Amino acid sequence: MDSNKIYIFGHKNPDTDSICSAIAYAELKKKLGVKAEACRLGELNEETKFVLDYFKLPVPLKISNVRRQVSDLDLDIVDKLSPDVSIKIAWQIMEQTNNRTLPIVDDTQKLLGLVSITNITDKYMDVFDYTCISSCGTRIDNILETINGEIEAGDRHSFKASGKIVVAACSPESYGDYIEKGDIVVVGNRSDSQKKALELGANAIVVTCGFKPEGDVIKYAESLGAVIITTPYDTYTTARLVNQSIPVSSIMTADENNNIVKFCINDYIEDIRDSMTKNRYRSYPVLDEDGVVLGFISRYHLISHRKKKVILLDHNEKVQTVKGIDEAEIIEIIDHHKVGDLTTASPILFKNEPVGSTATIIANLYTEKGRRPTPAIAGILCAAIISDTLDFKSPTATDYDRNTALRLADIAGIDIDEFAEMMFKAGTSFNGKSAAEAFAQDFKTVDIQGYTVGISQITVMGMSGIDEMRQEIITHMEKLAMGEAYDLLMVIFVDLKEGTTTLRFASGGRLSEEIKKDLGGVNHGEEFCYKTIMSRKKDVIPLITNIIEKQQS
Repeated sequence: MDSNKIYIFGHKNPDTDSICSAIAYAELKKKLGVKAEACRLGELNEETKFVLDYFKLPVPLKISNVRRQVSDLDLDIVDKLSPDVSIKIAWQIMEQTNNRTLPIVDDTQKLLGLVSITNITDKYMDVFDYTCISSCGTRIDNILETINGEIEAGDRHSFKASGKIVVAACSPESYGDYIEKGDIVVVGNRSDSQKKALELGANAIVVTCGFKPEGDVIKYAESLGAVIITTPYDTYTTARLVNQSIPVSSIMTADENNNIVKFCINDYIEDIRDSMTKNRYRSYPVLDEDGVVLGFISRYHLISHRKKKVILLDHNEKVQTVKGIDEAEIIEIIDHHKVGDLTTASPILFKNEPVGSTATIIANLYTEKGRRPTPAIAGILCAAIISDTLDFKSPTATDYDRNTALRLADIAGIDIDEFAEMMFKAGTSFNGKSAAEAFAQDFKTVDIQGYTVGISQITVMGMSGIDEMRQEIITHMEKLAMGEAYDLLMVIFVDLKEGTTTLRFASGGRLSEEIKKDLGGVNHGEEFCYKTIMSRKKDVIPLITNIIEKQQS
């Protein structure tokens, strides 16, 4: 998730209002120059799928939480080194950038290992190891770069370090005691010393102090396939520097067995905090999902991380929102339900209106901001209003909802009655759905006077259309009531065709019997029937609330 973006989403088990309102509000924010994205907290129901398909709009991004992640940190961007870069270059980059650790990457920028100042100093202190040039596969370009050398004879492309480094400091007659075939010999300006080293099989000679070899020495070297290098440095400096030409791959801490402590850009901050506490390294590489190095983080980064910015629509209670909401920055809440338990650290825009749909509020925000929704956006907003007000049959429906929907339908080019019939037909189809899926598709958990109440709403076009699944739904609810900590669990069957509502309670739960005593309606055992369409928000929850308050008084 992008910490510079505002994420807009509705409640868990999203309905058409929460999804369509999020899409429409994200589009309005974009028109106003805000980087925003519509999201969802769950799977779409059939009704919402129909609406988005009808208006050819994509399904919003699904998110599971808004906990703080490594992506919310300002990473330290560091130079990435190829494995064949010399340790001298690595050291210079560290000094220039004040970075004590650098990543070694392959051609695709994936992590191979890390090289640190400690790696370099440990190797550099090993002053007597003059065989490392060959054992590390050092390239001649590294040697030239390190000692500021030039090739005076031989082919750079055919050169391969195969011996040790030898400083020819004694008379040529003694060279045979320590110069071997394939060695790199550091010599001065004496031609006899240079020729003797070549004669003994030196792979290369390095002439110090800026001296140039004589012509006969050059010809002799070329006849042997050897290389002559000149350097402006004196013999001591050349001998000291030449080991710095070895590649960083030879001294790096390799990640061959996943033995480097590293983090993924999507890791959660609380998780990496524990790892940092255990390991206590100065810094840690951060990779993307493909293993590409993005930067480094240290413990101080955890102090200054950014929070994800979110806008909540169609809900304002913790139990209905995304996980990790306490770690996010809520910047707006737009809702049409009762005020819940969410709190913020600073004042925010809290727009809560007694209307039938959040989409009604969003649609009129377009007008307030002087923007006109596209036909597709107008269409999904109209659909959301129809859905949440049950085609204006719900007691939550207002004239404001109806007038807004008519205006949106005109922009979208749809007939409200015809579209409502198609939408509800698609939404009340249970083909391919399990009883658990039907029960969960419009389920909300609410807190009423300290009691946990779960309410599923299932809308049908005639109760006969759900006869086969009805008992399975009730059986599922009974099992759920036994396994979950609900004080009251119920399902509401809303029949749009007959204009009736049936409340079915799960047996058990410390509230079931007390609620049923005062509920009213036509009692059929565990069911209560009403000859009117009831709203979960405006009728059922207030009814249960009043009964609980009455019993507590």
